[in-house]
Amino acid sequence: MAPLSPFAGEIAAALQWWRDAGLEHDFSDDPADWLARSEPAVTEAAPPPPPKAIERPVAPLPKLGGDSAGWPQDLAAFTQWWLAEPSLDNGHVEGRIAPRGPAGAALVVMVDHPESQDADRLLSGPQGRLLDAILAALGIAPDQVYVASLLPRYMPLPDWASLQAAGLGDLARHHVALAAPKRLISFGQHVSSLLGHDPAKSAENLPQNYQVGAQVPALAAPGLETLMARPRGKARLWQALLDWQAA
Repeated sequence: MAPLSPFAGEIAAALQWWRDAGLEHDFSDDPADWLARSEPAVTEAAPPPPPKAIERPVAPLPKLGGDSAGWPQDLAAFTQWWLAEPSLDNGHVEGRIAPRGPAGAALVVMVDHPESQDADRLLSGPQGRLLDAILAALGIAPDQVYVASLLPRYMPLPDWASLQAAGLGDLARHHVALAAPKRLISFGQHVSSLLGHDPAKSAENLPQNYQVGAQVPALAAPGLETLMARPRGKARLWQALLDWQAA
């Protein structure tokens, strides 16, 4: 083995001194500017937020029949207006069916719309025959009944929510007021709802008594088409009609 350098001990002692001082790594002898500001790291800019959708105000639906101040104020004039006023049905006047019966009738019957086959007479098909049978069983003569509809022509799938927002309920109540009946039967939940009866407030499935305006007692019955398809509903309606007449 080669003899150790005479400086080996001194070198080892020097290295140990630096280790004890906390310097254990090599450092560059190149000068550095410790006070220089470091450049910020370049980061990709975040994408701008998507533009907000502009909320345009929704235009109110045009009122059926226009301003209620211009509605006819007697039943005969209302019937002619009902057949000819364009704003009642988006400009359509073809296929309209007039209401029938006398003013001041013992009973008003209100349905949602004419039957599909109606031409000259409102409820001239199966629904009308069922209505005639109900009236005959109650002992009410046909000429004592005023028969009307919410809509002037047959519509298989009306948008009831839009029609209500357009004032169909107000128009129907005005119609009833002009007819001035002693009582009213509404056939179908849309009819009774637009006339002011809220079936959601009752848990019963039977027809319900309500009031149209200040003076007309009314009975909410299932639609005539529904009654034709569900014979058991006829029995419940018959009992309700008897109770209503006796009240």
